[in-house]
Amino acid sequence: MMSYWPWWAGAIAFGTITFGYWWSVGRTVGVSGAWDRVLNWTSERESERIDAAFDASAFEAALAAATAEEFGDTLVATDSGADEPPTTAPVAAPATPLPGSTQAVLLASMFVGGLIAAIVNGRFELRADMGEAFADIVVDGWLMWPTLLLGGIAVGFGTRMSGGCSSGHGLNGCGRLQPASMLAAAVFFGTAVGMSFLVWKVI
Repeated sequence: MMSYWPWWAGAIAFGTITFGYWWSVGRTVGVSGAWDRVLNWTSERESERIDAAFDASAFEAALAAATAEEFGDTLVATDSGADEPPTTAPVAAPATPLPGSTQAVLLASMFVGGLIAAIVNGRFELRADMGEAFADIVVDGWLMWPTLLLGGIAVGFGTRMSGGCSSGHGLNGCGRLQPASMLAAAVFFGTAVGMSFLVWKVI
């Protein structure tokens, strides 16, 4: 029988991965987004080239010149009791996207990490099926391949519509108490529970 880590060890591991990824690259981890960027690497490279050629100082100067031409050089305070010149709050610069190679490294690391874990545990085995449990619950034989294909397409549409997957919403979004992520996680985990009940109890 396969043994699993205790729940607290899994929680520590997931928390370490989530925090470590944020600390190292300054972004939240998301597998579906990484996969999308790797698949569209040609357009990603073009976007990176455009970002590299973008001159922020020239853009700011042109924007200031256009603003002065349209509204004049003097800003008028809206507060009648203020004697000091108005000030504007500093605007944070938008975060630049990570290189596409970062996402490829993330996906490759997941594959290599799983491979190493399987080898160390003595459970590594090359096979062309999904195992006995998948055959008993879902389908067996050649129908497995179109089933996996349609399932992957459905997952792709779902992650696009919800703006993330279980790693982006479940790990990072819920960990940061983001309402959209908590709603998304509740929907896809609730759907999984309902489908499991349907498969095991009804079908």
